[in-house]
Amino acid sequence: MSRHLERDLQNLERALLTQASVVEGMIRTATRALCERQADLVWEVLQQEQLVNAREVTIEEECLKILALNQPVAIDLRRTAAVLKINGDLERIADLAVNLGERARSLAEQPDFYVSENLEKMANMAVEMVREALDAFVEFDANAAADVCRRDNEVDQLNLQLIEEVHEVMRTRSDLVEAALHFFSATRHIERIADHATNIAEDVIYLVDGEIARHRHEDLRQDSSAG
Repeated sequence: MSRHLERDLQNLERALLTQASVVEGMIRTATRALCERQADLVWEVLQQEQLVNAREVTIEEECLKILALNQPVAIDLRRTAAVLKINGDLERIADLAVNLGERARSLAEQPDFYVSENLEKMANMAVEMVREALDAFVEFDANAAADVCRRDNEVDQLNLQLIEEVHEVMRTRSDLVEAALHFFSATRHIERIADHATNIAEDVIYLVDGEIARHRHEDLRQDSSAG
């Protein structure tokens, strides 16, 4: 591999990690806005989204440039492909953070609705999955990536608990049905963030092992449950 290609790949990976840091901050800000009823924080999330969208395009363009000009093979090809795919997942996570912010605005107008502390717990778990998946990418660690895939089951279980709480509110408080629906939507957005973290982890497994791991996390989740 030429030094020029290695330099381009390193720059590309640094740009991806910078993007990931911004996206993580967006999730945390949106979650805080939701749990603490601080709708004014949503503006911060919207501003960051513009930055993420612009950087997503730049990273994709750089990936395509590397593919066209350097025609990488083997591990270098997998590195480029992994960055391209992870870049897309990060952009979609940012979109979900914006959606969370919108739910925060709606729930801020419903002070009688109790926002379960499990929502923040679930959001923290999803953020940790994103960070750990990116750490696995940096460390070139397929085992750590597989651990992220297993954690998706924990988020799903917590999501089911939150859905039960929402159903109970809707059964007992007809005046809070609209707020409950916004809350349900928020839990769904967080669950999808965890799914994208799993996608990133699967891309890391592909990067390290050269094996496409899509959907294999179902087996990992079952193994974790059996243990």
